[in-house]
Amino acid sequence: MKAIQYSEHGPADVMHYVDLPDPVAGPGQILVKLEAASVTPFDWKLRAGHLQNHFTLPMPSVPGRDGGGTVISIGDGVMEFKIGERVAVMAGVFAQGGYAEMIAVDEKHAVKIPDSLSTIDAVALTNAGLSAWIAVRTAEVKSGDKVLIHSGSGAVGGLLVQLCHHLGAHVTATCRSTNRDYVLGLGADRVVAYDEEDFSEILTDQDIVFELMGGEVHDKSYKVLKKGGHMVWLVADPIRDRGEEFGVKVTRAMITDDKSALQGMMDLAGAGLLKPQVARTMPLSEAAEAHRLMEKGAVSRGRLMLTM
Repeated sequence: MKAIQYSEHGPADVMHYVDLPDPVAGPGQILVKLEAASVTPFDWKLRAGHLQNHFTLPMPSVPGRDGGGTVISIGDGVMEFKIGERVAVMAGVFAQGGYAEMIAVDEKHAVKIPDSLSTIDAVALTNAGLSAWIAVRTAEVKSGDKVLIHSGSGAVGGLLVQLCHHLGAHVTATCRSTNRDYVLGLGADRVVAYDEEDFSEILTDQDIVFELMGGEVHDKSYKVLKKGGHMVWLVADPIRDRGEEFGVKVTRAMITDDKSALQGMMDLAGAGLLKPQVARTMPLSEAAEAHRLMEKGAVSRGRLMLTM
């Protein structure tokens, strides 16, 4: 099979389009012929070596935290899936990733794709959807909450906007001014364009802040929370927890391969209650260029997708 592989940390050029042996479904596993995988910030940061304090990758490594396609083989003991069914899969950090034409995964790391969703749309929901669902669950969002979502035009932020709107919260989101109408269309009640305004000077009394940026944005976000409010953060880099100083709760949303969370996202999208966000598609062979685009912040309005 064709796959993307790298043998050392470094710039996007360390990734190569190579031929690898086809994987085989072991006991409890399914073998999936992949049609798409998403490109995430985690992928390029891991490849670049920015996360070496957290993860020691086996080398060589095939990147990618998700994928989607058709089951072409099943291992002994598989009960949930049949050959020919479309599935979305969660790929482990230390196993073969989704940047490949095939992948073997445990059946507990896969869900069926609803008939109403394309495979690309389903994969756009997979890794980003896990993050959004777990963050909302961590925050315990309820109807009437005043919620601020940073990076509302991004893959995770856009799904957070939609989920919080669906739950009846009053949603404010930050984004570039060029993405204002897009984010309003996702269900935000108010948009603050960070290239025009300082959100920390105009917002107050938020019940919840979803913090996806880190750095200065994180520090300023404490100012807009009401006493007893809740900041849920999803960035890889360490933060300075000032919760006690401001009288607020600070929680990191711990993103895991949670099948129930992914199934929940698929159910909502399959019912038309969530809109998958695909920023752009590129062929698998152009994965290095896809990483370059992600690194320089050239991707918004959803996920950048690789197709096989």
